[in-house]
Amino acid sequence: MNKGVLLVNLGSPDSTSVGDVRRYLNEFLMDGRVIDTPWLLRRFIVGMILINRPKQAAEAYKKIWPPEGSPLIVTSRQVQAKLQERVTVPVELAMRYQNPSIPDAIRKLRERGVDELFLIPLFPHYAMSSYETAVVRVQKVARKVVPGMKVVVQPPYGDAPDYIAALAASAANHLEAGYGHLLFSFHGIPERHLRQSDPTGRHCLATPNCCETPSPARATCYRAQCFKTVAAFVKQAGVPAGKFSVSFQSRLGREPWLKPYTDFELAGLPGRGVKKLLVLCPAFVSDCLETLEEIGIRGRETFLSAGGEEFAQIPCLNEHPLWIAALEKMVRRFLKDRSPS
Repeated sequence: MNKGVLLVNLGSPDSTSVGDVRRYLNEFLMDGRVIDTPWLLRRFIVGMILINRPKQAAEAYKKIWPPEGSPLIVTSRQVQAKLQERVTVPVELAMRYQNPSIPDAIRKLRERGVDELFLIPLFPHYAMSSYETAVVRVQKVARKVVPGMKVVVQPPYGDAPDYIAALAASAANHLEAGYGHLLFSFHGIPERHLRQSDPTGRHCLATPNCCETPSPARATCYRAQCFKTVAAFVKQAGVPAGKFSVSFQSRLGREPWLKPYTDFELAGLPGRGVKKLLVLCPAFVSDCLETLEEIGIRGRETFLSAGGEEFAQIPCLNEHPLWIAALEKMVRRFLKDRSPS
């Protein structure tokens, strides 16, 4: 079989125009794995959100949008190009929402003769609203565009040695420069999503220390996987106990999401004696609206306005050489595992 690779990230509007932002938000929020309500209720909820949110989001995108286009798309294309230089099989890039689209990417791979696809979701941790929806969408499109195409999926890699090594190396200079406190800010999800992804139906969030207790649920538990990333990172980077904490950002709506909330933590840390803050966002492999604007601009303002004195942010992995090397190793393992014995 002819093999190929598909990198998939979440997505971005095509431009900062209100119309393009509205189209992006509509596709994103109407995904039943993002807002998991019956279709009619979801359509009503999203309709209400789309009254004001596109204009607000467009203004936010304008603050971080360079001349060459969406930061997420630009960086992801560069990652694709650098990975392609290091492997012999075709590598394509797609976004779960908007462009470059999954159908277009799979058609390009089909034109190059690919009938066995290695999918690398650019989400280190399992969540139904990111990793799972990307996998399901690629599988569905592949069945339609290339009937019989085999899709092999890279498992979540939030505590994989290569990923942690890249993350630690990308943060090294910032850690060496000194900091008062390191905040790991992960993308948030509704608590309900965590319970829905629990195959046992009785483990996630059932006890305060559920993420520390062995269970089959940990294979699809976003929260537990985030904590494993933190544990592996602080061990490798030598971050002292008591000098770091974990929070979750980007919540939407009024229902409970994973806590503590990043915006609350940024406002409260100065009052707890943290004056020099360093922030790392390990759920994102490429800088995007959530890291550049939500944390880098609004988060900074929140912390400094609350009495903080110094705020620094570690960039995402982006095109870090060790991240490209980690992706290359994933591909080479796939090729080795699929080669005839």
